[in-house]
Amino acid sequence: MNFIKESLMESAELKRKVAETMAGDIQKAIDLISDAIKSGKKVLLMGNGGSAADTQHIAGELVGRFKKERKAIPAISLSTDTSILTAIGNDYGFEKIFERQIEALGNKGDVVIGISTSGNSENIYRAMKLAKEIGLITIGLLGNDGGKIKELSDIPLIVPSKNTPRVQESHITIGHIICEGVEKKVYEQ
Repeated sequence: MNFIKESLMESAELKRKVAETMAGDIQKAIDLISDAIKSGKKVLLMGNGGSAADTQHIAGELVGRFKKERKAIPAISLSTDTSILTAIGNDYGFEKIFERQIEALGNKGDVVIGISTSGNSENIYRAMKLAKEIGLITIGLLGNDGGKIKELSDIPLIVPSKNTPRVQESHITIGHIICEGVEKKVYEQ
């Protein structure tokens, strides 16, 4: 029982730290995403493993709804098309699976959210680098010290922990806050 309580307390403490240190940057991300949506742009999300699942979750909340009945917000998880992922992985290598999709789908002014608990995922790094080059707004949802991806992020949202499960828990919380904030800001009445 102790490890359960300890895990929950560790998660709560990390989220408290995120609230104290990251609220302003999360608001900046909400503002950038909302402005892009209002300008007819879209959100592209990418991540590996559990972070890939989080990109699908966040895209689903934006396209469907989070809390409000409203028009769909254009968002695409780049982790979902197995034909694209396996073709690019086979023909070009795993490190290019998101870069090629950014090349195909990204337009100047779109927002790309790259999720990496280490901040060093090579396929996220390469895609973020290309996104910056072609004029996309880049948001890194990162862990640890932000790794090399923080330098490519217009807004690096760095959860200050090396504990991957706790970072992932904070990432989905931040994703939910972004969904709610964008929904309110784009469709405020």
